[in-house]
Amino acid sequence: MHPDYSHAEQRRWYVYDFAQSAFSTTVITLFLGPYLTVLAKSGADSHGMIHPLGIPVDARSYWSYIVSLSETFQVISLPIIGAVADYGRRKKETLAAMAYMGAAATIAMFFLAGGRYLLGGALFVVANVCFGAGVVIYNSFLPEIAPREERDAISSKGWATGYVGGGLLLALNLLLYLNAERIGISAELATRISLCSAGVWWALFAFPSLAGLRNRGPAHFLSTEQSAVSAVLKQLARTLREVSRFPQTVKFMIAFLLYNDAIQTVIALATQFGNDELKIPVRLLTLAILMVQFVAFFGALTFKWLAAKIGAKRAVELSLVIWTAVLVYIYFSVRTTLQFFVMAAVVAVVLGGSQALSRSLYAQLIPKLKEAQYYSIYEISDKGTSWVCPLFFGLALQFTKSYRVAILSLILFFFAGLLLLFKVDVEQGEREIDLTAAQEP
Repeated sequence: MHPDYSHAEQRRWYVYDFAQSAFSTTVITLFLGPYLTVLAKSGADSHGMIHPLGIPVDARSYWSYIVSLSETFQVISLPIIGAVADYGRRKKETLAAMAYMGAAATIAMFFLAGGRYLLGGALFVVANVCFGAGVVIYNSFLPEIAPREERDAISSKGWATGYVGGGLLLALNLLLYLNAERIGISAELATRISLCSAGVWWALFAFPSLAGLRNRGPAHFLSTEQSAVSAVLKQLARTLREVSRFPQTVKFMIAFLLYNDAIQTVIALATQFGNDELKIPVRLLTLAILMVQFVAFFGALTFKWLAAKIGAKRAVELSLVIWTAVLVYIYFSVRTTLQFFVMAAVVAVVLGGSQALSRSLYAQLIPKLKEAQYYSIYEISDKGTSWVCPLFFGLALQFTKSYRVAILSLILFFFAGLLLLFKVDVEQGEREIDLTAAQEP
């Protein structure tokens, strides 16, 4: 293996996904949405409305609005964080800061009792911003630890490892929840322990990963006349100007911005739909999400194999066709617990493939030594509309009182993203990157 690439470092990189995925599964996907909705409903008036900061909000829409707010803060902060990491070549240190700040906010969710839905919203915003920032830095290591021809495989293995980590903690939390009465604790306390456990897991398993990753490239030193803030902002402005020189990269980012928004919204709001609309109890929802984690592990590896056969871009396009069909199925047919499980199983097959291969595709379309900057823009493509779709979902739910009407917006995002992805020429994009690199001094 080339000295710049190490199997040991790749394995340490996988471990960070093992650590952070606990937050995604236990907090975002399963427990916090239904739990915050219950807390909000407990503080609602006779019309089902709460009034955070004096704003009338349907208690059922509170979670989707909080998700949208956290994504808005990510849009503002992630490009700056990515530029900071690249400018000083301090990716590992920046990743550590984000991981442990996010883990601390998650651990503090243990104290969400009574009517503390405002505290819950605030803690989630902090934790999710740190989670997104960590993903920026984590993703930016991919082009540094894997040669171009291996990135689809390495990215898919990372996603698969993440599903195992998230699934293992979810299984432990399911055991706790199912046995809560037997060991003398309430379902509410079991939920708060589960939320807290995701922060502990994140902090614990991030440590060996951070210890094994290394910074690359020279640091950029500041002149005495230049402040750190101005240097970072100037570098960010240069990156935004530079990316416009790569039309295939821009088209891919916009396509990803559209379809991944719908993916993230399904992940964040599926359990609220199952619990509040279909009246599926939390213990069965936990089983459904647990099933998703382990089916998605094999799904990610299946799409890795599929990408080797038909190419990563075509594999992603196939996954988006399946996503669109799933949403049509949800809208017209999902009425029972069994149908919800069928839907979750199909989603699990395409979930890892669509995201892992998108990440490795993007790695082919960015210049070297600017990975964190470009992955912060990628995360804007990830988060840039992720505040729009939850917002549309929440508004549709608030004004129509129908989850199924709210789901319609997601179909449009998948369809538009797929159409634009068809127009991306990856080989041409690679040539644009290589030509620009050859022209630079």
